[in-house]
Amino acid sequence: MNWMAWTWPTATFFIIIATTLVVMTVLAIKFPEREKVGILNIPTTRGDRLFITLLGSAFIHLGWLLMSDIQLWGALVVSAVYAFIVFRWV
Repeated sequence: MNWMAWTWPTATFFIIIATTLVVMTVLAIKFPEREKVGILNIPTTRGDRLFITLLGSAFIHLGWLLMSDIQLWGALVVSAVYAFIVFRWV
């Protein structure tokens, strides 16, 4: 059954997501979370900010694919900057 192309980039993506979830779980156990109120003026935890980052990054990549023929490395850089901003100020 070949309904999905399991390539190295696909496998790497899922490995990185799984590793991120494991690291966030270990951080939550080792260093209990406190809610932080940032520029959105709502209390968020590390997990909330990770979710906001992943969702925003997905939209950044989709927008990049829609508006550009350039490879996705640029979207990755924009997403990394976006992630820094979310974890720092949201």
